[in-house]
Amino acid sequence: MHELSICQQMMIQLKDIALQNQASSIESITLKIGPLSGVEAALLKQAFPYAAAGSVAENAELFIEEVPLVIQCKQCGSKTATAPNKLICGKCGDYHTQLLSGDEMLLSSVELNRDDLPNKSSVMEANHV
Repeated sequence: MHELSICQQMMIQLKDIALQNQASSIESITLKIGPLSGVEAALLKQAFPYAAAGSVAENAELFIEEVPLVIQCKQCGSKTATAPNKLICGKCGDYHTQLLSGDEMLLSSVELNRDDLPNKSSVMEANHV
């Protein structure tokens, strides 16, 4: 299960983010995952508590947002959402397409707990995992 190793690498990045922002803990993490990323969201959610145990993110809640698979046709220029096994233009049917989104795994946001702030949180956004 490579999702556990992904979570372990994410813990390194989250520890660095917490240190850079003098955070005592992480409240929540939001990931954006596309269907062609090679990552199973359900397995990632299962692996997360094991990787986070004893870390600054031990009590953090993990949110996963699915990114749609979007292609652009090189023939007609249309941008269409599609399925992973159907990378053809939704308008003209041509197979010469370019992937615009759907293969990414992105650390979208991290909510930090800082003891020195009145509301004890701040949000860091848009970091690649």
